Amino acid sequence: SLDAALKFLENEARNTLPKGYVLDYTGESRQLRTEGSKFLGVFVLSLVLIFLVLAAQFNSFRDPFIILLGSVPLAMFGAGLFMFLKIPFGEFFTDKWTTSFNIYSQVGLVTLVGLVSKNGILIVQFANQLQREGLEKLAAVAQAARIRLRPIMMTSVATVAGHFPLTLVTGAGAAARNSIGLVLVGGMTIGTIFTLFIVPSLYMLIAKEHHEKSLMEPDLEGVTEDVDLTPEYAPALTPDGNGNGWKKA
Repeated sequence: SLDAALKFLENEARNTLPKGYVLDYTGESRQLRTEGSKFLGVFVLSLVLIFLVLAAQFNSFRDPFIILLGSVPLAMFGAGLFMFLKIPFGEFFTDKWTTSFNIYSQVGLVTLVGLVSKNGILIVQFANQLQREGLEKLAAVAQAARIRLRPIMMTSVATVAGHFPLTLVTGAGAAARNSIGLVLVGGMTIGTIFTLFIVPSLYMLIAKEHHEKSLMEPDLEGVTEDVDLTPEYAPALTPDGNGNGWKKA
């Protein structure tokens, strides 16, 4: 990667150059050295912000944890394959479809976190809804994964197809676009495939039992249907005129 190459260069320069000489960088190397150290903080901040937004959306800390844990690491693995995979004696096949850990691939990784999280959101939200309707947790998450399969695949395929042309760009600025495109295409493809299996499994282990709460809530609609709420009025009484008491009006 570019970072490893720069570290090797800095080590050799430290042992070779006489005192008084310093290294300077230009282009992508300069961007990596000046802004690359900020990536970890930006990446963690993006995860925290997404977690807090999802916690407010689901009114729970468990559901956002399921979504992020079931999707983000797998997407990072998929993106990492295109950044570091090198097949021996297969440079003709791998060099064109791999990139390095540079400033542009870092931007792609931060973007990937937000894109891949939507797959888990669709499954978890629909599974919670089915539990509130009375289904058990296993049946709810199985049905949610099956029903939401088509929307997840449609949005993921559209995302991959939209970013795939970036991997084919040539000319000036092609390296930057290729890096972002490879990270997003690889991360979304592999992340989506594994999310369909990992998120339901984590949901079974971590999510709450929402159907128990729904069964404990009384069915007020059935009760009110059997009760006559029409008010009844007592007949008015007036003096009978003979001083013997009262009579009905």
